[in-house]
Amino acid sequence: MDDIQLCNDIMNLKQELQNLVAIPEKEKTKLQKQREDELIQKIHKLVQKRDFLVDDAEVERLREQEEDKEMADFLRIKLKPLDKVTKSPASSRAEKKAEPPPSKPTVAKTGLALIKDCCGATQCSIM
Repeated sequence: MDDIQLCNDIMNLKQELQNLVAIPEKEKTKLQKQREDELIQKIHKLVQKRDFLVDDAEVERLREQEEDKEMADFLRIKLKPLDKVTKSPASSRAEKKAEPPPSKPTVAKTGLALIKDCCGATQCSIM
């Protein structure tokens, strides 16, 4: 908002200055010449102030851009371990499914499954 008001002030002062400059030098009164000098000084100060605001806004933009980059890097580093954790169970399940069934009976199997692994049939000679 300050920048908009500043630009409006500069434009108004420039308009007044143009009106004074349009008067031939020989016809200007002492007051008009003083006013011309005052306007030039005021415009100069306002332009410097506007330049400062523009530079300040650019510095702020660059600072925010750097903060955004740092936050993105931080999140990438922090979320990388989560990607490994979430991918590990899924990949380990896929690996277990891809493994061939064990040829020897395991402790987790029940009686009928043990017999089937032993003889290859549900009717076992042990039975």
